[in-house]
Amino acid sequence: MAIKEILLHSAEAIEEQYNAGEYVFREGAIPEYYYQIIEGTLKLNSYNNEGKEFIQNIFTDGSCFGESMLVLGKPYPVNAVALSKCTILKVSRSQFFQLLQKHPDLFAEIYTALADNTFEKQALMRTITTENIEGRLTEIMDLMKESHANRDKFSLEIPYNKQLLASLTGLSIESTAAALQKMEENNVVKIKDKKIFY
Repeated sequence: MAIKEILLHSAEAIEEQYNAGEYVFREGAIPEYYYQIIEGTLKLNSYNNEGKEFIQNIFTDGSCFGESMLVLGKPYPVNAVALSKCTILKVSRSQFFQLLQKHPDLFAEIYTALADNTFEKQALMRTITTENIEGRLTEIMDLMKESHANRDKFSLEIPYNKQLLASLTGLSIESTAAALQKMEENNVVKIKDKKIFY
């Protein structure tokens, strides 16, 4: 879900630039802003006790992120880290709630976006508990393809590399690479110039 930039600017939005690897916010921080990506790619991640990264979600142009914690006022359970150079609009919590009061239709849009996010999270949790590695990868690619207009075989270029797919599914890079190779042999995916098509 994206709020029109003109509305965000009317709520005194601030535009900020982040380079790849920079944190927009860190786990444990108290939410103070509504964030929306103008341009770039960003991940929400966390680390387990052994330091292994788990990517919760990846967002691109026009996406908002962290809004559920802003609404709840609870500390972030994840980090937000730029994967590429990002331009992000941020609106203070108080200004954001004033914006929602002035434009009640945005409530329904945010509610729908949060419900959709919850659905995807539950589907992802089911996916990462599957023992079959190829099954995990297939399910996550199915989730990505759901919002893709063209459902033909190999019509979707997976926007993530093997490392990101591994982090999204809780797998090692070695297991992910081996599973993708097997999936290519079984004509489930096509790999060309290190790009994965599903």
